[in-house]
Amino acid sequence: MAKLHYHGHSTCTIETNDGTKLVIDPFFGDNPMTDLSVGDVEADYILVSHGHFDHFADCIELAKRTNATVIGTFELVGFCQENGVENGHPMNIGGGHDFPFGHVKLTPALHTGSVAGDDTGTHTTDCAGFLIHVDGRRVYHAGDTALIMDFQLLKGQVDVALLPIGDNFTMGPDDAARAVGFIEPEVVVPIHYNTWPLIAQDPEAFRAKVGGTARVEVVAPGSSYDL
Repeated sequence: MAKLHYHGHSTCTIETNDGTKLVIDPFFGDNPMTDLSVGDVEADYILVSHGHFDHFADCIELAKRTNATVIGTFELVGFCQENGVENGHPMNIGGGHDFPFGHVKLTPALHTGSVAGDDTGTHTTDCAGFLIHVDGRRVYHAGDTALIMDFQLLKGQVDVALLPIGDNFTMGPDDAARAVGFIEPEVVVPIHYNTWPLIAQDPEAFRAKVGGTARVEVVAPGSSYDL
């Protein structure tokens, strides 16, 4: 069974049955929710939803050290490759691809898309979520997003949904609970909250808002969940 390791904020690792490691939105060094540094992390693939610092900060360093393949939008992968990353797989919103570990589709996310470290602004890109098919499970990582009607297109396609609940920069608990109603996953894991006071939220209050629509699994930073 694949396993989700949650590192706090939006950063997590999906470890497959055969030990392949998919790191999503690598933010370690300045992430107050984790004791890990980027040097502690191993990766075979790195999935990056967008270029904001708190999702992208350690992507290039991690990819260079581990030789992992970076998966993301065309512009974001191009920026990584211009900065010394050897392996990249560019995609775009709505596209999917079969990888050795499973299938990945980039889904829409409504958020701003500057790239940390890009002084020219030429790599500004749309933001994405990821629908990942791995070891017989369908895992949706929404990235940073507002509540969007596109969530309804995911109904019946998601077993485990990772949704931001922090508010201010993303949807908050009320909108995230409505998103659960649109998607109807089996399980929802709240992410992107309590990293800083500005996005402080009570996950138990979110659980109450979701009610019986899905099972809410609150995974503490540093903990794991069997997918």
